Order: sequence, then C-alpha cells, then structure tokens
Amino acid sequence: MITDSSAARKTRLAGLTASAATMVVLVSACGGTGGGSTSSPEEFSYLSVTENTTVKSALTTLSKGQCKTADEALPLKTETVPQASLDQKLQLLAGQDALPVQFAAGNAPALTQQLYRSGKVADLEKELKALGVYDQLEPAAVSTIKALYGGKLEVLPYEYNIEGIFYNKKIFTQNGLSVPGTWDELVSAAAKLEAKGIQPFSASGEQGWPLTRLISGYLYRSLGPDALQEVADGKAKLTDPEYVKAAQEVADLGKKGYFGKGVGSIDYDTSMNQFLSGKAAMLYMGSWALANIADEKQNTVGADNVGFMPFPAVSGGKGSIDQYPSNVGLGITLGAKSFDKKTGAWVSCITKNYGSTALKDQGSISGFKVNTEVEAANEVSGQVRDTIGSSQQNVLWFEALFSTKATTLSQTNAAGLVNGSVSPEKFMRTVQDALSGK
Repeated sequence: MITDSSAARKTRLAGLTASAATMVVLVSACGGTGGGSTSSPEEFSYLSVTENTTVKSALTTLSKGQCKTADEALPLKTETVPQASLDQKLQLLAGQDALPVQFAAGNAPALTQQLYRSGKVADLEKELKALGVYDQLEPAAVSTIKALYGGKLEVLPYEYNIEGIFYNKKIFTQNGLSVPGTWDELVSAAAKLEAKGIQPFSASGEQGWPLTRLISGYLYRSLGPDALQEVADGKAKLTDPEYVKAAQEVADLGKKGYFGKGVGSIDYDTSMNQFLSGKAAMLYMGSWALANIADEKQNTVGADNVGFMPFPAVSGGKGSIDQYPSNVGLGITLGAKSFDKKTGAWVSCITKNYGSTALKDQGSISGFKVNTEVEAANEVSGQVRDTIGSSQQNVLWFEALFSTKATTLSQTNAAGLVNGSVSPEKFMRTVQDALSGK
C-alpha cells in the first residue's frame, strides 16, 4: 500500500474504481505500443489526486525556485481528481493516448504495471541513469518500488513512508500505560482506555485500508515477512486458519468498540482529526502523517505529545517488530513518449531538490536524498527519520500484491469486518476468491 498516501495527504491507496478486466481493455484500446503523444509536450502537465496537497505544493515551490529554469522552458500545470476516480481517469486517458507528462500512479501497482507493459510509462531507471541522477534516489526507496512493481522502477519516490502506531503520550501517561510491545499488551491497553471512556483507536472505515493494514501487520508478526508473498505465489491462501485468525483479531477490536461509533462512515480527515484533537489515543498510520502532526492548526494536542511505536509483536510469532511496513505513498510516474529533454531537465531538478524542499516546508519524508540538511521539526519526526535510517528489513501492506479487484473488495469490506456485518471467514474468502479469479 506509502499509499497517500502524502505527507499532508488525506488519503492513501483508497478503493479502486474499475476491475482488472476493464483496465486491460481500456489500456489496450489504442494498441500495445502507445505512451502518449509523440509530439514534445508544451507543459509539464501533472495529474494528481485532490486529497494530496504535498507534492503539488512542493513542485510549485520548486517551479519558482531551484527549478525555475526548467519551468520557464516547460511550465508546470497541475490538475487533480478525487483519488477514488484516479484509476478510471488514467484508464480513460491511456485509451485516448493522452496521459499527462507526469501523473499519480494507480491506486494499486497492477494498473501501473499494465501501463508500463503497454509502453505508456517511462523506464525511469533508464531515464534517470541517462540523466546522471539515479544516485539521488535512496536505495531503500528503490528497493521498495521494485518490490511493488515487478522489479522495475516505474514510479518516483515523492514519499517514502514507514507505518506504525502513533499514540498520544499524555493519554498514555495519565492512564498509567507504557508502550505495548506485544499484541496482547496492545489489546489490554485498549481495554483499559475503553473502560475509562477513551476511544482507543481512530481509523477510517470509509477508506478501508487503515483497517486492513492491521490485518497485514498481525500476519507479518505472526507468520513472518513472507506471509503475503506466500499468498501471491499460491503457496498459501487467505482462507487458511492462520490467516483468518489475523482477520479475527482485528474484527475483535471492532466488536469491543475500540474504533468508536460508526467507524464505517469515518473518512480520512475525520480519523486524523480524532487523533490530533485528543479524542482517540492511537492511530495506525504512515509517516506521511508527520506533516499533519507538525501543523499546529490541525494538531491541538501538540507535536510533543505524539509518539510513534512499531506494530507490536505477536507472541510466538515468526516476525520481528523492526520489520516496518513501507511504501512510497501514491507513486508518481511519467509518460514514456513525453519524456524529452525538457522533461528530463525537470526530473533532474526534482531528484536533486525535492527531498530537502518537501522536508523543510512540509515535514514530508521522500525517497530522494536530502542534499541540504533540514532539522527535524519535532521529536517524533526525528524518531521516524532515525527509524527509517536504521530499518534493516521492510515489508509491504495487505493489498500491495493483490489484483485491483481483490484490492477493491478488501477495502470496501473492511468496515463490515469490524462492525460485525462481515465475518472474518467471509472477508478472507471474498478477497481470496478475487485473487483466484472467481
């Protein structure tokens, strides 16, 4: 699932809008060797999602500063669509051979891989090496991208995120709670908070993925870092008992009321606000939330009162708490045939300057090198940056290796899992059937 997602973003890897079959038809509509107009672009056109303000803001800053020369030659022009409509928009543009110069990749890697195979997405490793700026990407970010995109560098790491649980230090201290080291300790802490009238967790059931991330977190800790790769390879199924148990554990949190009332209708903004206003003690989220945490208007509990902990261990499990889920947010890619000299000038400037600009202005951690040192905005930001630097092994998120159909079903059924309308067995069977092509 980065995944946005963005550091100030309001959504990440939200539900998809079209099936894999539809995707193939639309992407293939204009032939398999497309990639946009063969004429040189007149603008550095950029399509992103409405909810993601970070990249757009940083690119605008660069267009007026370090990248002014590139912008004068190829002016930046941005357009946004709601994230829920992104996949459909990309498929439509691909079918019309009209993809912009740079655009937010699909909500699931499967769409971008299809666009890449049909010749519409640039081979970014080849292009960046030709420009002499490939070394401006952090190796860990490149590794994560290639794990997601079949060994290819198909997107740029405008974000590089690790995920874990942000918690309210003040609430923990006032209630005599220490940072949970195991799942059982986490559940126990939640029970104590609930008993005192404090909502333990905030999560967006509307988006779904903040809930399914908890399932994958449990799977990685209980079965080890290859848990979901085993499913992708057909060596295991989500309907296997040990996989259903993970869904059951998350469902139990919902049954006990630990996500509060009406979790299925809670959107991303509301869930973030619940945590930052002190109405919930914990929030599973990626490091893109650091921008929200640093924003004094949003964060009324204060950045100093926010801590970060890894997903806890499962007793007897094969995973380790230093294996952090990682992503590159909502990846940004570039069209193949619009990647000319002027586009290359923009990309060169971005790779050299984006990392420092986004970190300085918005507290956003990217997968680009920070060539101008930036002091951490607060303690939790420094903690996360240090964690990223010391992390030895990363894992992906629940839907990372799923088809678009399975991703959609997973995220749209997640709220039902925690409100009790969908059993853990049915939830996992529904997603597994989609993976099996049923």
